[in-house]
Amino acid sequence: MARRALITGITGQDGSYLAEHLLEQGYEVWGLARGQANPRVSRMRKLLTDVQVVRGDLLDQGSLISAVERVQPDEVYNLGAISFVPMSWEQAELTAEVTGMGVLRMLEAIRVCSGASRGSGSSGQIRFYQASSSEMFGQVSETPQNERTAFHPRSPYGVAKAYGHFLTQNYRESYGMFAVSGILFNHESPRRGAEFVTRKVSLGVARIKLGLATELRLGNLEARRDWGFAGDYVKAMHLMLQAATPEDYVIGTGRMKSVRELVEAAFAAAGLDWERYVVTDQTLHRPAEVDLLCADPKKARAQLGWEPGVSFDELVAMMVESDLRLLSDGADPYEDSWP
Repeated sequence: MARRALITGITGQDGSYLAEHLLEQGYEVWGLARGQANPRVSRMRKLLTDVQVVRGDLLDQGSLISAVERVQPDEVYNLGAISFVPMSWEQAELTAEVTGMGVLRMLEAIRVCSGASRGSGSSGQIRFYQASSSEMFGQVSETPQNERTAFHPRSPYGVAKAYGHFLTQNYRESYGMFAVSGILFNHESPRRGAEFVTRKVSLGVARIKLGLATELRLGNLEARRDWGFAGDYVKAMHLMLQAATPEDYVIGTGRMKSVRELVEAAFAAAGLDWERYVVTDQTLHRPAEVDLLCADPKKARAQLGWEPGVSFDELVAMMVESDLRLLSDGADPYEDSWP
């Protein structure tokens, strides 16, 4: 009998790549969605025809219990969140409810439905993955950051993710649940939302190349991040739930690049000189900036055998080429984010 997985955030970048990977592994995959009339669900179905959808909402405890009871999953991947960091200042309360309290509600649904309170090793135990974030490190105390680095989040999003991370540890230690967190550093792809800086850059380059725009406005060009390919990172999520014991892992490439280097690579991929087109805009800076994030993925490499497969330059070129095709076909990048 095929193993069964339930994914929250199925319509997002990570959810789509994870669903594809699990289907390739022979899983029966279910996605949690607030309503099947949601246009993002319809787009997801075109790409992931074998994924089944169950209704549920991270704001509604009862709906999560019903979803887990219906699906009877072996594994739950909680990827659902308000994940655009700048928006978390504008909608701080909603971010706390979805990104933070949503973790509590899902853990409770699993605990209630699986009988995990009987302790580790109980039959039918559901394994749980929580999507933690490098934004929890915020104002970093050391570089690179590993599983023992202290958290100092600098946004409501980072604070909410830290709450969910510690709560996952608490349920693991208190109830014997197989519950783990993946502290994933920035991971991107052609499916990334158009509001994120990597996609903003790739779309901006494509628009300029096609004569649809004459400039690209950006904020802090000196912020440095550890960027990788989302399709690689979802494989680490799966590996964490196949381990003999539940542990948390940092996932990243271990190499930092600045936003300036991202811009240079993207314009170079289109054969353009970035300095002719990029305009810095102070209004696009965050209220509290995170200057640098860099992963130390040694533990994941040693214990899970995980390695990133796509380089930074390959990732950037992939995104620019995808957006050139998307815009050439007349598609709306805000509507058609899954090429």
